[in-house]
Formats: sequence, C-alpha cells, structure tokens
Amino acid sequence: MKLLKAHEISIDEVIRILQKDGIIIYPTETLYGIGVKYDNKYLLRKVFEIKKRPKEKVFPLIVNLSHLKLLVSNIPLIAEKLIEKYWPGPLTLILPAKDGLPEEIVLNKTVALRMPGESFALNLIKKSPFPITATSANISGHPAASDMETALKYFNLEEIDLFIDGGKLKGIPSTIIDVTIKPPKIIRKGALNIDLSSY
Repeated sequence: MKLLKAHEISIDEVIRILQKDGIIIYPTETLYGIGVKYDNKYLLRKVFEIKKRPKEKVFPLIVNLSHLKLLVSNIPLIAEKLIEKYWPGPLTLILPAKDGLPEEIVLNKTVALRMPGESFALNLIKKSPFPITATSANISGHPAASDMETALKYFNLEEIDLFIDGGKLKGIPSTIIDVTIKPPKIIRKGALNIDLSSY
C-alpha cells in the first residue's frame, strides 16, 4: 500500500498500477472513488467483496470520449446534448451497453458513465487508454468518503495498492440521468440541477 498526495504521483505511474491489476482510491471533483481497470473481472469481484456491495449494484465508470465506443451500443440524441453541455462535470449518464461487457458494470443492458470535472480523476481519465471504475470509496451502506481519513478507516490497507490524497472534496455526488428510457429520467439529484424539459 502507498499513500501519496495527488501532486506527488504521475498519471503515467497510476495507469501502470491499474494495468498491473492494481486497485486505487482516488479523488474526483465530488467524492473519493475506487478504481480498477473496467474489464478485469477478478478485480471487479474483489472490489465488490471489499465494499461488501450487493451484487445487483453495478459499478459506474469514468471515461473520456474515446472510450464510449468500447462501452456504448448507441448514443441517444439527448445524451449527445447533455455530454456537450455538462462533460467534463458531475453528470453520470445511463447509456445502452455494448454486448460482452463484464456483468459487474452492466445492469439491464445499460452502463453508467461520466467524465469527471476538474480534478485528479479528470487528468487520469484523459490519459488512460481504458475506462476506470468510479464506485464510491466506502463500505456499502456507509457515507461515501469525501476525505482521505474516512477512506482509510473503511479499508484494510493490504487490499488497496494506492491511496491518492486530493484533500477534502465537495462531497456532493454526481447527478444521474437515465437516457435509455423515454422520456429520460433523473435517477439521482446531485451536484447538477438539470431541467430535462428543455431537451
């Protein structure tokens, strides 16, 4: 286990750790997340175990725009408009999933994706050649971690390869919108207040 400040580690080194089957806890602009490579089924299952997360609650991912082709079967027009206006930012979109993705990131043939706002997470995902999980750094049923002290209390230090300390975060989760249904629906009101009637 390593614990480093966000400015003390290079993005390239973090990507290498993820490529070598590492688990990281990292800061987004909202809360701390647990990151593993999106298609590593062993690590996805391990994160379920350490979070004590119910199996029906799949993991959201952070992405850059080039990753969408790996994950999404099609992008509805309203999603294109929301992406253009709110990404990067605290907006998670539920989109139609491509076939063949790990069951740990797919629910009812959908995936939950976002490009985080200005943060270590945004710098990371801009350079990453693959999507990264963004499930909150907590034990299921407990408050999500908005500071490193809380994240460290939740997890056995041997379970996590790298803790990246980005200081105290805003603590307001992303807004979640399901664009796979008509009309689109706000699933969670979070950091963004979006009026879908204008779309």
